[in-house]
Formats: sequence, structure tokens, C-alpha cells
Amino acid sequence: MKFVDEVTIRVEAGDGGDGCVSFRREKYIPFGGPDGGDGGDGGSIYLQADAELNTLADYRYTRLFRAAHGQKGMGANCTGRGGADLNIVVPVGTLAYDADTEELIGDLIEPGQRLRVAQGGFHGLGNTRYKSSTNRAPRQFKPGTPGEARELRLELKVIADVGLLGMPNAGKSTLIRAVSAARPKVADYPFTTLHPNLGVVRVGPLRSFVMADIPGLIEGAAEGAGLGIQFLRHLARTRLLLHLVDVSPYSDSGDPVQDVRVIRKELKCYSPQLAARERWLVLNKLDLVPENDRKTLISKIRRSLRWRGPWFALSALSGDGTEALMEAVMKRLEELRPANAVMAEQEVPAATPLPDERGDVQQDT
Repeated sequence: MKFVDEVTIRVEAGDGGDGCVSFRREKYIPFGGPDGGDGGDGGSIYLQADAELNTLADYRYTRLFRAAHGQKGMGANCTGRGGADLNIVVPVGTLAYDADTEELIGDLIEPGQRLRVAQGGFHGLGNTRYKSSTNRAPRQFKPGTPGEARELRLELKVIADVGLLGMPNAGKSTLIRAVSAARPKVADYPFTTLHPNLGVVRVGPLRSFVMADIPGLIEGAAEGAGLGIQFLRHLARTRLLLHLVDVSPYSDSGDPVQDVRVIRKELKCYSPQLAARERWLVLNKLDLVPENDRKTLISKIRRSLRWRGPWFALSALSGDGTEALMEAVMKRLEELRPANAVMAEQEVPAATPLPDERGDVQQDT
């Protein structure tokens, strides 16, 4: 199924049913009186989060959703039937905005969570409601109110603990294939990944986290170059970013330091909050570097970047170093959040410094 992470739909709640004007006419009962019943309430429209979905593709072409109207009231004090509510199933992590005002209506971050996006109309009142000692034959009634109608913009931000960031062909998809059951496409050309991929990384019994792989960025992405920055929203909920860098002599740019600086610049252009998120440096494709040159190359990159934060050197293809990285990530996530907690984008705490093996404090850049 095609991955779609933003759609616009129209929702129209049901109208409330009108009240009824009726009088009881029955043989041998001379004073029947009013017996018009109330109408039924209109159906409301809800968004409901479903953990089994991972795309908004179902709403790319079906864009109009109407709930049932309430039935009109009837004689003999019969109340009209209420309109059935309509549930629209969306992936977990969907945000609903009013398309006209850009107001955030709600954020669905838990499986099964429901959000009312259009209120059904209120039922009308029958003439029975208006009878009194001085008004024994009322002909007044109240019509039902119309249901709420609005344009909605649905935006999906996948919920993941860790996000992979880097240039095209940095090895992000290879890494997520190596440490999880996810199987994104891997090839030797840029932009193999066209949409985000999620993988569950299991470090041990009852110890796991979700990793997100997004399409690679290039210089000028903030202005729309390459795939642009349209997928960076999927890193907004992550607690930790892994910045992958191709250090092999066969990389597209041939300059790992410049690659890091380019990505850092594009992050700042997109969101200063995301740029300030805790970020670890992961030097990938180390197997393509001669063994005698690896230590010198790593020192040169760290010195040029003035990188004092956590860093790892590995080969995602062979798996060397991936286990140590995943164990360190798991420990860091356990420090950052209680189990099963989901962080809202606006509530990201400042990352605390992480001590290195020498006891020094490493500051993220």
C-alpha cells in the first residue's frame, strides 16, 4: 500500500431530527391533548486510532464522510431514532487540524483513542414539550439543529523512539535491516528509501524500542531539493537521533565532515527544536576503510566536527558494532522515559549529558 502521511477530508455530522406537532385523537377520549415526540440526535463523527494502520492512503480519494441524520419525532409521543455515529479509522500518531483555521483539534497517540471532530445536531422538541395549563393545544415545535461540518487536515507523524538521519546512501536502511525485522529496500543509488520505515529493535527480554528510517537529506532540502524535508516531521516524536555518516572512500561526497554539517544546517532550517534534540554520531561503512587507517580517520572526523557527544563506529552491512550501539541506545531510552510513555512534540525535555568511559561529560552538538 502506498505510504501517505497527509490528506484533507471533509466531515459532516448528522442533523438533529425535527420535533413533531401531533394531537391524540382516539375514540371516546374527548380531551386527547398534544402528543408530538422529540426528534433524534444527529450522528457525530470520530477519529479512532488503530495500531494496525501505518498510512492515510485510504483517504486519498475518499474525502467526504457524512454521519446519519436523526429521525423526526412522531405522534403518540414517539421519539425519533438518533443517527449512528461514524468512526474514521486512522493510524496511531495522526494529528487533526481544522483546514480553515489551522487549529490543532487533537493528537491520537494511543491505540483505540477516539477524537470527536464533528458534533451531531441536537434533537428538536415536539409540541408535547410546550403544553401547559394555559396552552392546552400548543402548535409550537422546535426543529433539530444542523450537524457540524468542517474541512480536516490529517497529518501522520509516526511514533518511534529513535530516528535515523543522514545523507542518501549513508546506510540507514541497511542498519534498520540489520537490527530489526524491517525490510526496507536497499540499493546502490540515492533515494532508495521513498517513505519512512519502522522497525522494532529487541535488545533483550522485555527490552525493545521502535526505530524510524526516513529518506535521506541533501543540501538545499529546506528549499525542496531532493525529497525535501517533508518527512522530517516523522522524527518529531523521537527521543534520540542517530546521525549516520558514510566514512568509506567510495561515498558520494567523499567528505564525511561536510555531510554532517549539511544535515545539521537543514535540521536548523526545518526546526530549531529538532536540531537541538540529542543526537549521536554513527560512523558507518567502516569495513570499507583499511584497518590501519580507521583510528586516524575517526579522530580526524571528530576533531574537525569538535564532536564531544556520544559516537559509534560500525559496519551495518556486516553487523560489526551494531549490537553495542543498540544496547547503548536502549540504556539511554530507559534513562529518558518511563516504560511505554509517549512524548508529545512540545514536551521534549532537554537531553542530559552522557558520561563517557573516561568519566568526562560529553555534550551533544
